[in-house]
Amino acid sequence: MENCHILVVEDDPDINRLLCTVLGNAGYDCRPAFSGSEAELWATQYNYDLVLLDLMLPGLTGEEFIQKMRRKKTMPILVLSAKAGLEDRVNVLRLGADDFIPKPFDNAEVLARVEAQLRRYKEFSGGGAGQVLTHGALVLDRESVTVTVDGKPASLTAREFEILALLMAHPKKVFTREQLYEQVWGGEFMGDDNTVNVHISNLRSKLNKVSKGDYIKTVWGIGFKMAEENE
Repeated sequence: MENCHILVVEDDPDINRLLCTVLGNAGYDCRPAFSGSEAELWATQYNYDLVLLDLMLPGLTGEEFIQKMRRKKTMPILVLSAKAGLEDRVNVLRLGADDFIPKPFDNAEVLARVEAQLRRYKEFSGGGAGQVLTHGALVLDRESVTVTVDGKPASLTAREFEILALLMAHPKKVFTREQLYEQVWGGEFMGDDNTVNVHISNLRSKLNKVSKGDYIKTVWGIGFKMAEENE
C-alpha cells in the first residue's frame, strides 16, 4: 500500500530486520525500533499508519506502550509475540491492540494481516466531508476520526472506531459476531468469539465512561446492534 509508514518494534535485530525487509519489499516505509522507550519516542514525534509490536521489550513493555499510545493515537497496533496464551491475547486486545499474531510467524500471514489492517483503517478513517453519523447523543465523524458523546470526546482505537461506524451506519441491523469480524477485520471468521467480544466490551466501557448510557445492545444468541434511545 503506497505511502504507508510502519513502526516495527522488535528487540531482536534479526527478526526486526526480517520484518522490515518483508514489509519494505511490499512497498511499505518501515522504521525499526528496538525498545518500548524508543518506540514511544518515534510514535510521539511522527504519525505512523500502523505499529507492528512485540510485547517483551526492554525499557517499556509492549503492554505499557499500547496503554500510552491509546491515550493519544488511533493507528492500528498489530501485536506479534511469543506470549500467545489466551489470557495474553485477550489482555492486549483489552488494552487496545487491534490484532495478534503468535510467534513463530509466517511472513505471508504478517503481510496479509498488515494489508487488511491498513485497508480497513483507511476505509473507515478516509471518508470525505459530510461523513458524519449520529445516533442519539453519539456523533461519529469519519473525516476527523472522532467520536463524541453529549459533546464530550471518546478515545477509541482504530478497531473500536470501525465497529462503531459499522453499527451506526446500520442502526436497525443485528450483526452476528461472524459478520462483525468479516466486515471489520476483513478476514474469515474462525469461530473464536473472544476477539469480537473483547472489542465490544472495550467500546461499551469507553462510551459509558464519557456519558452514562447503553449505546450497544446485545441480542442474545445472535449478536449486537445499536440500542434504541428508549432501551
